[in-house]
Amino acid sequence: MFQQLLAIIIIAFFLIRLFEQKKKKQISANEFLVWLIFWLSALIAIIFLKQIDILVAKLGFSGTGINVLVYLALLALIFLVFRMRLTIAKMEKNISELNQALTLKK
Repeated sequence: MFQQLLAIIIIAFFLIRLFEQKKKKQISANEFLVWLIFWLSALIAIIFLKQIDILVAKLGFSGTGINVLVYLALLALIFLVFRMRLTIAKMEKNISELNQALTLKK
């Protein structure tokens, strides 16, 4: 129970910071929405951890609910790294094309 309370406090801190950044216009509306959904999902997962444990057991998994949540978070992070890599590759290609066009102009 203490761990859940600590996690809720930490998530509340991040949500407060998120709203402050939005108010100061340090992040875009899309970034705000993505992070808001992320932190609210984490909060819901922490609050309903026992129900997630029961659901995971009913589905036949051998791990606990928190293990499944960690695995899902890891998959999400791997997907985000993959998407970032694609974005970086596209940017590198655009920079190369721009550099080539500028060089040919001279």
